[in-house]
Amino acid sequence: MKVLIVKTSSMGDVIHTFPALEDASRNRPDIAFDWCVEEAFADIVALHPAIGTIHTVAIRRWRRNLFDTTTWHEAAELRRALRACRYDLVIDAQGLLKSSLVARQARAPIAGFDRSSAREPSATLFYDITYAVPRDLHAIERTRRLFGLALGYQPDLSALDSGIVAPSGTIAPIDGKAAFLLHGTSREDKKWPAQEWIGTARLLAARDMTPVTTWSNEREKAVAESIAKAVPSTVVVPKSPLADIAAILGRSTLVVGADTGLTHLASAFGLPTVAVFLATEPGLTGPRGPYASTLLAPAGGRLTPAEVVAEAERLLELRQASADKN
Repeated sequence: MKVLIVKTSSMGDVIHTFPALEDASRNRPDIAFDWCVEEAFADIVALHPAIGTIHTVAIRRWRRNLFDTTTWHEAAELRRALRACRYDLVIDAQGLLKSSLVARQARAPIAGFDRSSAREPSATLFYDITYAVPRDLHAIERTRRLFGLALGYQPDLSALDSGIVAPSGTIAPIDGKAAFLLHGTSREDKKWPAQEWIGTARLLAARDMTPVTTWSNEREKAVAESIAKAVPSTVVVPKSPLADIAAILGRSTLVVGADTGLTHLASAFGLPTVAVFLATEPGLTGPRGPYASTLLAPAGGRLTPAEVVAEAERLLELRQASADKN
């Protein structure tokens, strides 16, 4: 049996789908899985060994260039590729109109959330089979339940395993115990001030850990360099392909991150991960993992580096206790 997963974006949403895929791989070894995802996140999807072919879309880019012949050529190529695979089932794990339209291109039966469960009820107009999944569950559990209903098994919700494997990467590994500081995020109100990151790096360095950070644009580069200037033991990884960043991240000892996709990735790797939320509620979409924790800034207050590092130490001790027990 061949099944196509449609979950195109965002990075966090893609990562939230891995536990459902891992459930399905264990419960239905007879199924071969492919995935359709935004081109920017293809390297993330490739982290799960159960995925065969990765089909990429570029909906964000296509929207900006709607009348460009290249856009229509790429969309036609995607349609041909999806139909050539002759899928037995498509699971639209996103529940949006745009994802349902992508799923439709495969010309196979489509399973998804029902009208009361989908993020955009209009998406269900394109589904052949729908399932009711409560909206008040975390996104990870919702997707795990959807896959179980669509593929005929009961997921073990008492355990959580993403099944992903850190890639080898091309950047040399970091010496010592790496503490990856993920300061970059898309919204200004989500950003922890640079001085707080510097304070965190100092506390970690005092605990014989090597602060590591990276950047993806000039503003983030300035923050990364300010951390390294204040804490010379900091390693600044230059702007790099996502697979290379994932390789370093997956081999870190600890991760402290803002509300960003890479923080979700760290928790999915099972790393001790402290997520710093300032302007958004983690709610039903926050990072989840065996050693993941979210700290939410109080209204009108701040989170301090001491609070964050204390929580990091708690998670490290928890993981060590688990390792000793096993």
